[in-house]
Amino acid sequence: MSNLAIHALQFSLDGLSIQQKAIANDVANVNTPGFTGTTVSFESSLQQALSATTPTASATITVGPSSNTPSSNGNNVSFNQELVQMEQTTMQYQAVVGELNNQFHLIAGSAGGTF
Repeated sequence: MSNLAIHALQFSLDGLSIQQKAIANDVANVNTPGFTGTTVSFESSLQQALSATTPTASATITVGPSSNTPSSNGNNVSFNQELVQMEQTTMQYQAVVGELNNQFHLIAGSAGGTF
């Protein structure tokens, strides 16, 4: 168990939280003419930081406009895609929280608590 694992899990929670907020904003504006949806990217950056050989490598969360094709009113948000992405993000968030709880359980056990 390492401090790195906990930091990576916390970074993942931060990225997933930002992604959930972006999806919620997209859904709220699904009927707004000219609205451009948002994408959040952090997984590949985290993977590169974790596989880097230098201890100073860091991951970043990137927020940008969606590249989906706009509809006739200029809005490029797909309600169905957003719902699927929200469900995937929620499941990922729950999995990361579970693993973070496992890490804290191991810390408690190794500090004299029960496993």
